[in-house]
Amino acid sequence: MNSLSKSLLVFTMTCILLLDGLSLETIAQDKAPEKPATVKIDNWEYFRGNALSQGVAKSLLPEKPDLLWEFEVKEGAFEVTPAIVDGVVYVGDLDGALFALNLKDGKQVWKSTIESGFVSSPAYRDGRIYLGDYDGVFYCFQAKDGKLLWQYETGAEVNSSANFYKDNVLVGSQDATLYCLAAKDGGLVWKHEIADQIRCSPTVVGDRTFVAGCDAKLHIIDLLKGEKIKEVELDGPTGSTPAVHGNNVYFGTEGASVFSINFKEAKVDWQYTNEASTLPYRSSVAIHDGIVIIGGQNRFVQAFQISDGKEIWQKQIRGRVEASPVVVGKRVFVAGSNGRITAFEYKTGKQVWEYEAGGGFTGSPAISQQKLVIASNDGKVYCFGKK
Repeated sequence: MNSLSKSLLVFTMTCILLLDGLSLETIAQDKAPEKPATVKIDNWEYFRGNALSQGVAKSLLPEKPDLLWEFEVKEGAFEVTPAIVDGVVYVGDLDGALFALNLKDGKQVWKSTIESGFVSSPAYRDGRIYLGDYDGVFYCFQAKDGKLLWQYETGAEVNSSANFYKDNVLVGSQDATLYCLAAKDGGLVWKHEIADQIRCSPTVVGDRTFVAGCDAKLHIIDLLKGEKIKEVELDGPTGSTPAVHGNNVYFGTEGASVFSINFKEAKVDWQYTNEASTLPYRSSVAIHDGIVIIGGQNRFVQAFQISDGKEIWQKQIRGRVEASPVVVGKRVFVAGSNGRITAFEYKTGKQVWEYEAGGGFTGSPAISQQKLVIASNDGKVYCFGKK
């Protein structure tokens, strides 16, 4: 082989190796131990899975999820959605106990208690857990051991779950105020008052946050100053957390309506009103692949086209739907007040799975590492996955 052929051969081999993500140096050291690949765990850090409150899991679930474990608090009750971070489940109960559980087997990692009870779903950021109680106190705990780091007292019950903006944490209170606090020490950055209670979680997009209030308005608030940008009138009060997709927010109301509102123009793009029932929507929507899904007090789960609000399908379950639906892959999982968890194909509404847990569900499912975790009103935490 002449020198030119040898050069071409070396050049070709080098290109192939580089395309494969390797180098000649790597081949020369092929006996050295490989470094483990960095895997990003699909955490569930917010009430609705992400800062946009879309209710969509990053993880999948087996076709027929099995019950893997139960964690029971005798004479206890849960009304919140767990947070799942790096293989640990965080959930607070109505008796004031905040639990950290091992996602793998449900064993308790630690427990921290307060004098009242937790009514807001925990939110996680930078090694800390944030949540509120029915006495109006908002807490920050250390995630690794449950140590209380700080607390901030509002004027009424805090069942709003937290969201984050830069180095601050946002939370609403039934004292009709949205609070922006320094995440590090709980110092007040600003507060914004509306005319009635805030029960929803604030949703964050850029330098804006959205609050759907019990004053029957959608509030668009500047996160830098804590000042009103615009308001949109609704047909009734709501505690439903707004979900964001593109330039629109989506949520249901006590007036039995579902809204799509363009937040840049502050106008209603479409409104669906249930003519067959006056019962409200109290769950938050899930948004995925051009479809908006919500459950109602009328025991129906409905899916709408995101573009125009046209109903795609509706299915009746045996209990009221207060827990918010969660989309996992091609299915949507819905928990009812009758203690049943049901999965439907999200495009067609075909029922594909069901589990009867007993008790009832106000809190929604959380999904991580191919496991579904949900806590019930009768003091049990359930974990489903593949045995």
